[in-house]
Amino acid sequence: MGDEVSQIIRVAATAIGAVVGYAFGGWSVLIHLLLILVVVDWLTGWAAAWMRGELKSRKGFHGATRKVAIFAIVTIAHFIDAALNLSVFQDAVVFFYIANELLSVIENAGKMGLPMPDVLRNAVGIFESKRKPAENPVLIPEAQPEAVKEEKSEEDEKVGHEQI
Repeated sequence: MGDEVSQIIRVAATAIGAVVGYAFGGWSVLIHLLLILVVVDWLTGWAAAWMRGELKSRKGFHGATRKVAIFAIVTIAHFIDAALNLSVFQDAVVFFYIANELLSVIENAGKMGLPMPDVLRNAVGIFESKRKPAENPVLIPEAQPEAVKEEKSEEDEKVGHEQI
């Protein structure tokens, strides 16, 4: 019985290693850091919601789904690198998500009432101001991100009021 369990564990570990190697091109320090931040963000988000009485299973499920999507996008970036014989896209995507997850951990800590150094509070403000998507000149106006369309309509309203 003990040998069977040991064999199952070895087969599972080998399969997981093969999937990780295929999906991410191996296990790097950056992917390890991203995994740690994703888990810490999920835990601090859960704790902050619980402390504020805002814990909802649907929101938690959506959050977990987004965390899985992060690694799907990292996988896509890996295959773009492989197709172009580069090693740029995956690292760029991983750095983006590391910064995003770190920001979220900082925000969650603030929601839990953890004292925040001014430098971190300022960093959160800077990252939040840069979160809005930029207008993509290649896309037609209807295909622009919603935030861009809303900003454009607000600008058009202001211009319309100024002309009156």
